[in-house]
Amino acid sequence: MSRIRIEGLLAAFPKLIGIGKQHTYVETENVRYVYQPIEALYLLLVTNKQSNILDDLETLRLLSKLVPEYAMSLDEEGICQTAFELIFAFDEVISLGHKENVTVAQVKQYCEMESHEEKLHKLLLQNKIDETKRRMKEEASKIDQMKIEKNRGNKGGFMSSMGSGRIESSFSDMSISSGGGGGFGSGSGFGLTNDIDSFASKSKGRQPSSATAPPKGLGMKLGKNQRANQFLESLKAEGEMIVEDAQPSKLSSHIAAAHQPTDPVTLTAEEKLNVTLKRDGGMSNFDVQGQLSLQILNPEDGLIQVQIEAGGNPGVIFKTHPNMNKELFANENILGLRDPSRPFPTGQTGDAGVGLLKWRMQSADESMVPLTINCWPSVSGNETFVSIEYEASSMFDLRNVAISVPLPALREPPSVRQIDGEWRYDSRNSILEWSILLIDNSNRSGSMEFVVPPADSSSFFPISVRFSATSTYSELKVVNILPLKGGAPPKFSQRTQLITENYQVA
Repeated sequence: MSRIRIEGLLAAFPKLIGIGKQHTYVETENVRYVYQPIEALYLLLVTNKQSNILDDLETLRLLSKLVPEYAMSLDEEGICQTAFELIFAFDEVISLGHKENVTVAQVKQYCEMESHEEKLHKLLLQNKIDETKRRMKEEASKIDQMKIEKNRGNKGGFMSSMGSGRIESSFSDMSISSGGGGGFGSGSGFGLTNDIDSFASKSKGRQPSSATAPPKGLGMKLGKNQRANQFLESLKAEGEMIVEDAQPSKLSSHIAAAHQPTDPVTLTAEEKLNVTLKRDGGMSNFDVQGQLSLQILNPEDGLIQVQIEAGGNPGVIFKTHPNMNKELFANENILGLRDPSRPFPTGQTGDAGVGLLKWRMQSADESMVPLTINCWPSVSGNETFVSIEYEASSMFDLRNVAISVPLPALREPPSVRQIDGEWRYDSRNSILEWSILLIDNSNRSGSMEFVVPPADSSSFFPISVRFSATSTYSELKVVNILPLKGGAPPKFSQRTQLITENYQVA
């Protein structure tokens, strides 16, 4: 639908509203206006006449609940101030003209995306900054004290009159101004240069005098001191995963080299999986959101088109970027800009790159779930026996699987009797994490059993799951890169991964 068409429909809406009527919709020859008054404004939903009026009213009702959640005030000024937040929230409710099965709480969660790991990282970073500032103040006060004591030890003479520890006690080591060719009277004062620090450049290769050699151990140290080490050790003891800062330059260069694309063109297909399973069996939510991103290193490779091949999954709904040629994609599965003379952006150094294509899939079929978890707590005497088993489908090989089971407050770690894989107890958050490095055809199922003091069965839920895979539901593949300026196509590589965004058993 063009912009002119949308503006025409909105301009005609005020003329169709009658005075004193209680109807919440108006039908014209081609479209249906479904609206709801919100104080001095109207919340309007424009649909075609073939849509279900009950579904339209339900969508309008959900949108009306989201407006007060984000708008500062229900007037024109308040709506304009939070326009982008409302657009993002409405985009979570309506996708490709259809209502999504979401609630107000889920929409707010999708838009906020708070991260416990980010908060912990910021806390550690701020602690290091504060500790470094404190050490700098201490070292600065020590240096000032050294200067005062040193000046007191030099009675009279040149050092006592100048009062600066930056000048050597020997006149031969001082830098004379370059204007007079030598002599004390060639410049102001004693004829020293304005920058006395030039002494360092002339005294290279000579051993410094003992009078000016700084005492050992008085230099400023930027590493972790004893207090910082104790803070990190306490976090480790409570179960937090702390990454040491040893050799930061090598570590940062290694990470940058790992994420830096090496081929001229790199395409990344990533899917994020959101699944909520019921503890007694069944599934309440299954949602897959994917994106194809493009990274180009050299500007001369920007005039290209990407030919893809989508799998035969009918539940996947694709949506191209607004700058893409939609007809070219619909007819030939080729992703190209609407303006062929315009190149793709280059020099993308981040992980995201340029988004070309998005897709989404929702399903109520439980067989689409790649990993199911069954938890069976049972109390026997003064102990609670908890048996957990996983079953993985043959669709994917799952990597770095982590199953986090919440536990009641414990004085001691749980007693793990049997496990297929490894386990770790986070005493700070009271979570037992069961990790399996790889799940393939050799271990499609596994189990774990542990014992804790008597506890209610609801204490072990919700169970959170994290994993990744190199295959996707869409089975999207990049077939070829088509150059628009002729010549050989640039070399390209493709990366495909499936990761969990919110996967739990509640």
